[in-house]
Amino acid sequence: MQQNSIDRRVFLRGTAGLAALTGLGALTGCGLVGGNSAAGAESKTITLIATESAPYQEPSKIAGNILKEQGWDLKVTYVTDIVQPNQAVDKGEYDANYFQHGAYLSQFNKDNGLDLEMSFYVYSSPAGLFSKNLKKIEDLPTGAKIALPVDPANNGRGLRLLAEAGLLEIDTTKSVIHLSQQDITANPRKFTFVEVDQQSLATTLPDVDAGFLFVRLAGELGYTPDDALAFETIEEALPYICGVAGKPGFAESEKGKALKAAYQSDEVREWFKSYINGALGTPWDRDPAEDKKEWDI
Repeated sequence: MQQNSIDRRVFLRGTAGLAALTGLGALTGCGLVGGNSAAGAESKTITLIATESAPYQEPSKIAGNILKEQGWDLKVTYVTDIVQPNQAVDKGEYDANYFQHGAYLSQFNKDNGLDLEMSFYVYSSPAGLFSKNLKKIEDLPTGAKIALPVDPANNGRGLRLLAEAGLLEIDTTKSVIHLSQQDITANPRKFTFVEVDQQSLATTLPDVDAGFLFVRLAGELGYTPDDALAFETIEEALPYICGVAGKPGFAESEKGKALKAAYQSDEVREWFKSYINGALGTPWDRDPAEDKKEWDI
């Protein structure tokens, strides 16, 4: 059990090395193409590195158009991994990134000695357990194979849902963002768990009895929260609100304020209302720093 925990943390560092070697996101000797080293860091240019997916790309396009009307130039580089964006911002290659939720950022900071902050929220990202063949969580058979995300910040979410359904017992003193398989105290149905990276959760679903899916991934497969075997409440998903992150003080900077106003515009809100039936909320009245005090314990 202890080895599983170590492997998950090594995963973050190992993926970073792999990303550097394979050139994900167009790495160069001077940093990522399109970043501050390439853009010259002009005072009216905001550089952002984001993940390549609709809830990131489409709002970024809208925000870019709004900023352009205000005299800003938003330059966005899209990548497909979940390690480069934080490293690039920490190195000063980009002003900010948009790809993660608070729990992932907190764990990444701890594992890599960084101090990046969630500058502002963009959308909520609840999740649940889904199955191609089962309709109720109680129908999970003995020995069922269940897919979970490998990264530490998300790993315990599926375990908590199983425990709430009475199918597992876990260490209830642990915050969900720190839960892992080593915190299972009883597994009467002898479930086995397959840990995969976030991008592989959707493609893994046909090969398992049930799998953990972010609502965005579930929506892209045609599922709604009502189709889930178990689904997080708004309160349970508090650590998993996605937003824009930067170095300390970015949120208060001129660039940070302009970027926040563009992403939290009526136009962006309307886009989220139209995407997968409005499954992704826009909790813009919440303060990331205050929320973090509640769950990062």
